[in-house]
Amino acid sequence: MNSPSTEKELMDSANLLAGRTLGEIARRHAIPIPPNLKRAKGWVGELLETVLGASAGSRPVPDFESIGIELKSVPLNVRHRPQESTFVSSVPLFDTVGLKWNSSVVKAKLDRVLWVPVEAAHRIPIASRRIGRPILWSPSPEDSAILQADWEEHIERIALGNLDEVGAQLGTYLQIRPKAINKQDRTRTTGVNGTRIAALPRGFYLRTTLTRKILNI
Repeated sequence: MNSPSTEKELMDSANLLAGRTLGEIARRHAIPIPPNLKRAKGWVGELLETVLGASAGSRPVPDFESIGIELKSVPLNVRHRPQESTFVSSVPLFDTVGLKWNSSVVKAKLDRVLWVPVEAAHRIPIASRRIGRPILWSPSPEDSAILQADWEEHIERIALGNLDEVGAQLGTYLQIRPKAINKQDRTRTTGVNGTRIAALPRGFYLRTTLTRKILNI
């Protein structure tokens, strides 16, 4: 699938997916359907990226780089509410002094987002789960201010060597949680006394407080 060159082109493609099942879409594009998502947690997002023509891959830029739009799938529970927080980007744990919100990866990814809700209740087989109506969103000035304040508080604590204080309980909309391949996965960061220490990689996540507001549910 070619990457869309305009917002309209992307939205036209996304709207065509609404109401269809993951099985329909996967079979049409000859993409294997996993038996479960425990070992294929990112499969739904990767399916949507492929079908809609996302071009970023693993690079820290918006998925549709040429038009500055990030793609986020939102798994919905049995009550059709966001089931979990939404991963945004990895957290920089080293050389954080001098980082600014306006040039951050988080801001770049959240300036313009295509949200695609997807059924995720365990009782529904993966192939039978339906895609909902897509929403193209940009944060309001109020939401932007909250996201910036959250990000700046997290980064300040990390820069001061207080990574242990940065838990999932912090942040109105934006929280930090471990994002590791396994328990042995480590990256370098700065300790309280400025020493280099090893720590679990972290990720920035959006709370369901915000995604529910975006989806108006």
